[in-house]
Amino acid sequence: MPHILQNPWRGQGLGLEAPMPCDDAQPVLDLLARCSAHAPTPLIPLEQVARQAGVAQVWAKDERNRMGLGSFKALGAAHVIAREAVAAGDDLAGGDLTRALEGRSYVTASAGNHGMSVAAGAALFGARAIIYLAETVPSGFADRLRAKGADVVVEGADYEASMASASAAAQARGWTLLSDGSWPGYTEIPYRVMEGYLVLAAEAADHMPQPPTHILLQAGVGGLAGAAAALFRARWGDAPQIIVVEPDAAPALMESIRAGHVVETSGPVSAMGRLDCKVPSLIALNGLARDADVFVTISETEATDGIAQLAEHGVATSASGGAGLAALVAGLDLDETARVLTVLSEGPTDD
Repeated sequence: MPHILQNPWRGQGLGLEAPMPCDDAQPVLDLLARCSAHAPTPLIPLEQVARQAGVAQVWAKDERNRMGLGSFKALGAAHVIAREAVAAGDDLAGGDLTRALEGRSYVTASAGNHGMSVAAGAALFGARAIIYLAETVPSGFADRLRAKGADVVVEGADYEASMASASAAAQARGWTLLSDGSWPGYTEIPYRVMEGYLVLAAEAADHMPQPPTHILLQAGVGGLAGAAAALFRARWGDAPQIIVVEPDAAPALMESIRAGHVVETSGPVSAMGRLDCKVPSLIALNGLARDADVFVTISETEATDGIAQLAEHGVATSASGGAGLAALVAGLDLDETARVLTVLSEGPTDD
């Protein structure tokens, strides 16, 4: 059974020295309207999953093919780079955005999907992308990043170590650090990354036939969960119960909520690779302390069993991408009248 913690800070938050997540998707939607590759992703009913979980309805926002990049992360870093390209492009003769960021270099650490967004955004606007990967990241992600034109550096035993290397390289070489996590003194860019994620939440809210009673959001550093929770609260108020799902090998948000401040956790490498983050994003924690009702961790077995069951129902995803649904089928014990909304955040991978 999943481990469950009720959020004692719900509605008031922790008052951390960081901005709250944005809850207005319109500026991002306006920017995406200029992008021919953009199209809304579907909201799909999962009737067999609902029957298995003993609830009335399950709806999944399907991000597995977002802009051809395979995950919701396409909305994050690429949005940040596009904003900077548009600003720089105003000064270019002829307004050729494909050259708007020539000479700029963006560096980040990634477990794969965030790096793909950085690589794609940099390639579109003439910039360079350098992606640091931990030794635990599957080699297939490195190949995909190189295919997008990124330079890949494998360094560090885990995500936190690779991020430290990326940050040091940015400072030493004058590169722009483009992280999806935030920490004291580094909030402006990750705030914009999270702003990009609002698009999927706005699309989901627009297409839900009626408001959900429960919302399941998987989390690594918490960027997706924090952004989506902020928009859903703005749209639907206090009624839906928002449940944040993490690996029990990386319960950074849960333990930070329990302690009332940022906590760095430790643990083994998780099969939920994109969620295997031991330190939460400061902005995400700030928002989720206010907006989330419950924090849940699931075991490796619950994740892998849940994904196998989803595959039997025709829902192909990864242990990271389907962690919210895995928690549901593992036994959250929701009422039979529950209407559940969640996110399929990526397609099947080799993690």
